[in-house]
Amino acid sequence: MQVLVRDNNVDQALRALKRKLQREGVFREMKKRKAYEKPSERRVRERADAIRRARKLARKQAIKEGLIAAPKRKLPVAGRGRPRPPGPSSSPSPEASQAV
Repeated sequence: MQVLVRDNNVDQALRALKRKLQREGVFREMKKRKAYEKPSERRVRERADAIRRARKLARKQAIKEGLIAAPKRKLPVAGRGRPRPPGPSSSPSPEASQAV
């Protein structure tokens, strides 16, 4: 695995490396190999993983075919994330305040 360091920005290169390692599953593999796993425990885990993958695939297929509704997206909570620029509906116009 290779990451290029641009403009002597080691922090950015380190973040890119961590992102690549995360995508490849290296951290998951290290955590898994930290302790010995009995063959029976491994079979149980692999079977559970296979069931989880099959259910996820079936859920995606059912959503695609329209059999079940897609999960609703969460709306951003006020005060979190990027500040939004004020829009036309957020502040009353000067004419509205003078119309009293």
